[in-house]
Amino acid sequence: MEEQKFKDLKLGERGALISIAAYIFLSIIKLSVGFMTDSQALRADGLNNATDIIASVAVLIGLRLSQKPADKNHRYGHWKSEGISSMVASFIMMVVGIEVLIDSVSSFMHKDSQSPDMMAGFVGLFAAAVMYGVYRYNSTLAKKINSSAVMSAAKDNISDAWVSIGTAVGIFGSQLNMPWLDSVTALVVGMLICKTAIEIFRQASHELSDGFDVDRLQKLKNAILIMKGVKGIKEIKGRNYGNNEVVDVSILVDSTLDIKKAHGIADDVEAELQREYGVYQVHVHVEPQ
Repeated sequence: MEEQKFKDLKLGERGALISIAAYIFLSIIKLSVGFMTDSQALRADGLNNATDIIASVAVLIGLRLSQKPADKNHRYGHWKSEGISSMVASFIMMVVGIEVLIDSVSSFMHKDSQSPDMMAGFVGLFAAAVMYGVYRYNSTLAKKINSSAVMSAAKDNISDAWVSIGTAVGIFGSQLNMPWLDSVTALVVGMLICKTAIEIFRQASHELSDGFDVDRLQKLKNAILIMKGVKGIKEIKGRNYGNNEVVDVSILVDSTLDIKKAHGIADDVEAELQREYGVYQVHVHVEPQ
């Protein structure tokens, strides 16, 4: 199973690299056209893609560091490297988001603001189409390798597609004698950047603090309780190492069983959770009842 996990991480790098390439391409176009057409919204969208480059690089670094084997200082491996990289990226995204908010408010308060050129709107629509294509690729890849990191990148891709559509709408709308609409759109983009940063931070901190999905834990508990030889569960806990689930469970078995049979039940529990539920590691403690 561990060998397959490493192969999946390697495959996941492809999605991160495609995202990086797309974001670099689009950020250059958006920032260049944004300054040429004096579109605050398109410049904000370009900065949004620039922060996405950082987030995608963080995912790539995390995927690569996670592939390092365990060593004397990291007995459990380097699986949590991805979470650390994501948290760093969230801080950078928040700073950029706040800067976009400040610039958009300043532009909105400027009485001489002009409507941007229509070309800026078409760039927004083009960017939305590109990001939708990247989203479809990463979404399919994430499902194939069961990677939460790549799926998070895919969700970021589709949100960027919607941001670009919103940018185009704001720019086209500003042509209707409402030049302030471009600045308002930039304000919305800034808020979306901050929202994405908060979501990435929340997910990373949840993982790094050994948080675990309660519903998922209950599902695993129910699966163990119906297994032959298990009379009850004294305690069950779960945590995540990157995309890998680790479960610690204390099961109750008949006190008349010998050590060999009790150990066999523990082996069955471990095999069931790994085979049927994809748990990476299961530590089973047996107690008599």
